[in-house]
This record gives sequence, C-alpha cells and structure tokens, in this order.
Amino acid sequence: MIATISLPPTAEADDRAFSSSSPRLSLAPTGPAPALLDGAWWPRSRDLRAELPSLTAVLDPLWGRITRVTVNPTHWPVVPRKVPVAGHVVKVGWFLAEQDPHELLLLSYGMGRWNLLVVPPQTAPVSAAWLMAAASDPLGMSTASRLMEEAARLRRVSETDRAVEAVWDSEGGHEARDPAARPRIPTVTAGMPLQPMGR
Repeated sequence: MIATISLPPTAEADDRAFSSSSPRLSLAPTGPAPALLDGAWWPRSRDLRAELPSLTAVLDPLWGRITRVTVNPTHWPVVPRKVPVAGHVVKVGWFLAEQDPHELLLLSYGMGRWNLLVVPPQTAPVSAAWLMAAASDPLGMSTASRLMEEAARLRRVSETDRAVEAVWDSEGGHEARDPAARPRIPTVTAGMPLQPMGR
C-alpha cells in the first residue's frame, strides 16, 4: 500500500492553513523483500520542532507510536533533544558519520524501525515526485544519498536538453520541422505532349 499525502490545488490562503498540518509523504508497500528505504518525506522546512508533529500524526496509527527519531545534523541547523507531538514526546538524536545525511530514522518502541528519504524542502516538484516514487519502491536498493545523486543527474540532463532545444529553436528548429511553418512550394504538373498513336 502506498500512502501519499500531498497538497491539493487550492487557493493560497487555504494552502497556508493546510500546509502546516499535512505532511508530504510517500510510503512503500510492505513486501516480501525489505527495501533500503521505507518511503520519503518532503518537509516544508528544516525545523524539526515544526515538522515532526504532523509527520508523527500520520505515522503513529500506521506504525505504532513513534518514540525516537535520528537525523544527520548536516542538513538540520537545529537538532532539539525532544519534540512534543500529539499526546507524547519524541526523543531526537543525531549521528554524523553513521547516518546518511538525507535520511530520517524513526523508531517505534516494540514495533520496529523505518528509514525515510528526506527530500530537501526547496526541491522542485518534479524532482520531489521522482524522489518520492523512487524511495517508495518496495524493491528499491538505493540509499537516500544515491537517490539524491541520481535526481541531481537527471535534473542536469533535463536542463542540458532544454538548453539544446532552446538553441535549436532559436535557429529555426521547430519551424523547420513543422510542415505548416515551412514555405509552400507550388506543385507543378507538367503535361506530357500527346503522341500520335501509330498504326
């Protein structure tokens, strides 16, 4: 089962009200072979105090009460020791060398542990969608950092393709390919002179 929670297309005022309470989250379905990642989370900021409550509100009913999370502090400017969430407190730890900088580790007492790719808040929607789908693949064998590297590579390829196409367009590329844009060459039908039929 894939649970994807994202922003609906609404007015800006509704968007502000909705964004603080609903996480952008994609979870991998449970499968026979464990993947390296259990899904992806696309927070709106790098503020764990602001972001964790909405995440745990969704995950607690699915995975059991989340009691502890760990992060790599590389991308988190402040790592609080505890974050109050609905009905309980989540303890927060960090590992610099031992934990992938693009991963959030969640622990539920007696239930298990889960690893989520953390999509950077400033990521473009197209890249974020690709990352969330890749991290939710139940057969995925890529680490969070490897997925981030692949997304960056795909973005560079796309930007290069757009730049090449822009040059091609500026040189008349699409117009040359579009039959409607090409000047029409009149069709000339030459009549064959009539030959007298011989006996």
